[in-house]
Amino acid sequence: MKFTEKIAKIQAIPKDKKNLSLVAATKTKHIIVRIFYYLVLCSLSFVFLYPFIKMIVTSFMSDADLINIVVKWIPEGLRWENYEVAFEQLDYLRYLKNSLLVSGVATVGHLLSCSFVGYGFARYNFRLKGPLFALVILSMLVPIQTIIFPLYMQFANWGWTDSYLPLLVPTFFGYGLNGAFFIFLFRQFFSGLPKEMEEAARIDGCGPLRTFFRIMLPMSKSTILVGTVLSFVWHWNDYFEPSIYVRSVHKQLLPSKLPALYELVNTEEAMELVEEMGAFTINEAIIMAATVLVILPLLIVYAFLQKQFMEGVERSGLTGM
Repeated sequence: MKFTEKIAKIQAIPKDKKNLSLVAATKTKHIIVRIFYYLVLCSLSFVFLYPFIKMIVTSFMSDADLINIVVKWIPEGLRWENYEVAFEQLDYLRYLKNSLLVSGVATVGHLLSCSFVGYGFARYNFRLKGPLFALVILSMLVPIQTIIFPLYMQFANWGWTDSYLPLLVPTFFGYGLNGAFFIFLFRQFFSGLPKEMEEAARIDGCGPLRTFFRIMLPMSKSTILVGTVLSFVWHWNDYFEPSIYVRSVHKQLLPSKLPALYELVNTEEAMELVEEMGAFTINEAIIMAATVLVILPLLIVYAFLQKQFMEGVERSGLTGM
């Protein structure tokens, strides 16, 4: 028995070596594939991150760095004074409040109205349901620039111009900036929920409104989070409609201050500011610093809600559009 066991062990040695070589080859292939994937992902991510990296690096440059062809990515020194000048020129705190007010209220309006309308399209059958939902989808395809003139005439007749009412009131009726998209988003989510929950609520004595606000709406937390982030970002970055309806300087939103700052580059007004502020000029570095300050609240919001936002996108079915 001992002799046969020794023979078996001797015969098994080449097989073990073959298995080890196969395992090593498999691991090597797996590592090469992962390295290739990471290289592709890094290349694609750099395409999207390049403007942000360039903007941040440029915001710390001095006049000498801007005209020095050798300086591309690493400035000779971090010029924090660019942010101080940009902060003052933007009148940051004042217009930050305006943007937070408009974006916050409009987001609340979209979530309340669009979730309600989306629930109605998802769970109830009524006349002209199909054509009405088709009109909702059609409104997603029509750019606001094509209907801005009749909208302006309508709001002017109501005395709403030079105020935030044209930006806020439509959101509470399922319209406003990309309101149709949020209706579609909530409709898709509510369509995927089982109807047994509503039947159970009806048996317990809940009416339609109580069922919606107490049961169905709390279940749509993921969709609400996605809608909150998207609506806030879109209203924050919107420049077209506020520039049409809001004419007073003190009522303008924060992104609307950037074009006025762009116009000061290499102008006589910029030279007057140089005399007032000393050695500072309104150059590309200050423009980039002002841009960073404008998008900074959005970056902070996304940094805190990144994980929940990605989970909400997966659960809401947004990726399947």
